[in-house]
This record gives sequence, structure tokens and C-alpha cells, in this order.
Amino acid sequence: MFNRVRFLFVKELIQVLRDKRLRITLIFPPIFQLIIFGYAANLDVKNINTAVRDLDQSVESRELIDRFRGSKYFNIVFYPQHPKEIEALITKSKVILSLEIPSDFSRKLKKGDTATVQIILDGTESNTAMIALGYLGRILSEYSTAIMIKRLNREGVVGFEEAGVELEHRIWFNPNVESRLFYVPGVIASIAFLLPIILTAQAIVREREIGTLEQIMVTPIRSWELMLGKTLPFAMIGLADAMMIALIGVFWFEVPFRGNPLILLLGNVFFLMSSVGIGLFISTISSTQQQAQISTFFFMMPAFILSGFAFPLENMPEWLQTITYANPLRYFLIIIRGVFLKGNGLDILWPQMLALMILGGFTITLSSLRFQKRLK
Repeated sequence: MFNRVRFLFVKELIQVLRDKRLRITLIFPPIFQLIIFGYAANLDVKNINTAVRDLDQSVESRELIDRFRGSKYFNIVFYPQHPKEIEALITKSKVILSLEIPSDFSRKLKKGDTATVQIILDGTESNTAMIALGYLGRILSEYSTAIMIKRLNREGVVGFEEAGVELEHRIWFNPNVESRLFYVPGVIASIAFLLPIILTAQAIVREREIGTLEQIMVTPIRSWELMLGKTLPFAMIGLADAMMIALIGVFWFEVPFRGNPLILLLGNVFFLMSSVGIGLFISTISSTQQQAQISTFFFMMPAFILSGFAFPLENMPEWLQTITYANPLRYFLIIIRGVFLKGNGLDILWPQMLALMILGGFTITLSSLRFQKRLK
């Protein structure tokens, strides 16, 4: 029994590894994907192109502008003189933000009144606009506090600047809030998900297309042995790729690994059960490799979107959050980020492990029931 599985396993592994193009596909795309996400996918917003129109030209207005200029978040690149220039700059996407200081800015401040400034943001880049508003609020709040302290000191209230509330914050697990520490573990999960599905989805279909399925039909091999012999090589390849990317993430991108490698390996094995099961299911409903590729594409896009890889699940409608419980990638992302960044163990991650076991068993069982050792 196991000899038949072993022979099929060796045959499938040789067939995959002797294909030069496939060997390249198994190594370089995962590394390229990691580099792209590690360096390019960055949620940290800095050097926001800014236009400033100062109608007051006072000491106070220049002090406010200097606070923007000294910030690492804003890059003042234009000083328009007319409102239409501001409109043109934002329309042509040359600036994301425009700051206009009115002519009565310093006069109102000296009188103790509230002075206003106009901020115009390019709403087409909504994420950048919201983050920029947070930076703006912080700068204006610090400036307002400095103005108030100066005014009270002039009125004889000494030592006022020593009073107040000071915020001391600590950020656990990612002290510098670096996006790569969030994305790199996610890339490892995506590769462990994507490659086995793509390879397994074409396993049975390829045999049918090249005409070798008839030869398999006349052998004494059982259906489950055929499925096991064809899926084990792809599961091992997916595991090897995930380990390779994990090592690159730790030693090249310096992503901290605080957990137990065996916990990560166990979670990866359970996750591969789901990946292989989904790939087999796609293989059983496809007649050609092209159909398998298209089916894989239509499955992968929703799976990534509904996994929490890039978009928080909490921001989704409740009915959509319910659907995400059927997505194995959701659970593995929690496991891999928990092991990498938090050092979590089975005492915390057992619900995700159990969910992956159930989903993996379900998908493999469903694929086995659909697969029949006969030509269709």
C-alpha cells in the first residue's frame, strides 16, 4: 500500500523538480513577493507634499510654518499666491495638502481670540488624508499650547508650562510601529497558501490533459492513495518555501521571532491541509489547467481580502465577518503573527489550530468524495 504511495510521490516530485520553469517559479516569485512587501508595502506616511499660502506674513505665521517644515511628515514644496494655484496643484496631484493662513491670524492671537487656518486635503488618497489630519492636529495642538503659555506668562502666571498632563506611551511587540513587521509574516502565510493551491489544483487536471490518467486507471492504486501521492510533494514544497521565506524575513528584514519554531511548524502543517484540500477540490471541478488557474484566481482574491492580511476584519460588515470564519488564511495569519511577534504558544493559539484542523479535514474529505477514479 505505502509502496504505491511512495512510487507516486517520487514520480510527482521528480516531474515537478525537473521542470526548469517550475523550479524558477517555486523559488524566485516568493522571494520577489517578500521583497516587494518588505520594502514597498509601507503604511508609514512621511514627506507629504504640502503647499503653504501665508497671507499674514507675521512672526506667528512663520513660527507655525516652521513647525510644519521641521516635521518629518510634511514636505513644503509650493508657496502658491492665488487660490486657483492651490486648486491646480491638488488637481494635478502635485500636493496632497494645502495650508492657508489668513491675514488676521496674528492679530486674533494677540487679542486672545481663536485664530483659524484653512486645510485642504486630496480625498482621493483617503488613507494618507486621514493620517495627515492626525499629524496636523498634533502640530496645531502643540502650537496652541505654546501660544497659551506665552500669553499667560506675559500676564504674570509663572510656571504654567510645568502643569498639565503628559502622555507616556508604550507600544508592545512592535515599538517603532514598522509596517514590515506586520507584512512580512503575512507574506509567509500567503506563500504557504498560494503555492500548494496552484500546484495541487493542476495535479489531476494535468494527468487528464496529457493523457496519462488512463494509465493510472488501470493500475491497482486506490483513489485515496492517488490523492495522497499527488498532494504530499506539493505540501512539502509549500512547507519548504514557507521556511525559506521565514528565514529571509528573520535574517534579512530582521523581523523578530519570539516564539517556538515547532508551534509555527505545527500551524503550518495544519494550514497546508486546508491549502491542499482546496487545491484538490479545484482540481476535481476543472477539466483543463486553464480552468484550474482561473478557478484558483477567483478563489484567492476573496481569500486574501477576507483574511485580515491588509484590511482589518473589524471594519467589515458583520455578515462579511461571519464569512471569514470559513477562511483558513484568517487563522494562520493570527498564528504566524502571534508566534513571530508575541511569542504565543498553544495555550493561546489552540482555537486557531483547532479551526485549521477542522477546515483542513473538511476540505480534504469533500475533495475525496468528489474525486472518482474514472475518466469524465
